[in-house]
Amino acid sequence: MYIQVIPNRGSPPAILLRESYREGGKVKKRTLCNLTHWPPNLLEGFKALLKGATVIPTPASPEAFVIRRALPHGHVAAVLGTVRRIGLDRFLGPDGNRCRDLVIAMVAARLAEPTSKLATAKALSPDTASSSLGEILGLGAVDEDELYTALDWLAERQAAVEAALARRHLQGGTLVLYDVSSSYLEGRCCDLARRGYDRDGKRGKLQIVYGLLCAPDGCPIAVEVFEGNTADPMTLSAQIAKLKQRFGLAHVVLVGDRGLITQARIEADLAPAGLDWITALRAPAIRGLVEGGALQLSLFDERDMAAITSPDYPGERLIVCRNPDLARERARKREDLLQATERDLARVVKAVSGSASRCAAATRSGWRPERC
Repeated sequence: MYIQVIPNRGSPPAILLRESYREGGKVKKRTLCNLTHWPPNLLEGFKALLKGATVIPTPASPEAFVIRRALPHGHVAAVLGTVRRIGLDRFLGPDGNRCRDLVIAMVAARLAEPTSKLATAKALSPDTASSSLGEILGLGAVDEDELYTALDWLAERQAAVEAALARRHLQGGTLVLYDVSSSYLEGRCCDLARRGYDRDGKRGKLQIVYGLLCAPDGCPIAVEVFEGNTADPMTLSAQIAKLKQRFGLAHVVLVGDRGLITQARIEADLAPAGLDWITALRAPAIRGLVEGGALQLSLFDERDMAAITSPDYPGERLIVCRNPDLARERARKREDLLQATERDLARVVKAVSGSASRCAAATRSGWRPERC
């Protein structure tokens, strides 16, 4: 059966329900019903039925759809799309590896909604899922022990993943950015946990120190964790060995702050390895350049940089500039410190004056306490 529209000169077309059949070897057709006066929505629905489709009332009634479950999906699609576009899934391992899929799920969960491993496992499992992440990756039921097992699997592959990232993002003669930070932790089961320089404002807490190597565009390449009491410069030799031996880079320029690339590290680690470096001088060294006449502040404006040399730094090029924003910030800090000092001194003067008055009154009364 089919619906046929037949033009009608000067009048609306005729809309007929017809059927084809064969008789005596010839194909014929006959009219089953005249649908000319049917409303357009009924005609469209009938056409869909004849084609085997399912027709939903328009407008859709509440009972037209039964929503059993709806899981958030947009953020999952965005994160997984980015992971696949940058090739992180290929770096981690082959398709079909459950540990790899669990690691990808943890990366996506950490970016979209950071939680504990227990909460992440519940968010991935079908019965307690909070998004479509577990379903898209085909994980099925997940427990926290599996996640920790996947992290152990990832730790064994760390060197291979870092080497692949280095081959893609690093090459000889390029800049390598390096910095160190720390994180406090709870518990007593971490072999690297120590008390050290506190960056988190958690005094008395155990911590770990970690160093991060990045490509010139800031893409992370390698990370290494150290004992929590390790000084920043002491992490530098491990990174040099990593660049030279594991990544096979004969010559790179290491960029780090003044607390990391010290003169001692330059002489003991960087120079013997044949690496160049970019860092900043400490305040006493800058003051020495000014007092020695190598640096004249009157020649600076607020925009340009200059390259100078000094016999105190043979074979090194010094790039100098004036930063007005930094100057204003330091002036503000100095003023704040002066005001805080004046407030503290005022309290001391008030306390001393009050004590002296009490001592004088006690002396006039004929009684003198020991503290007076």
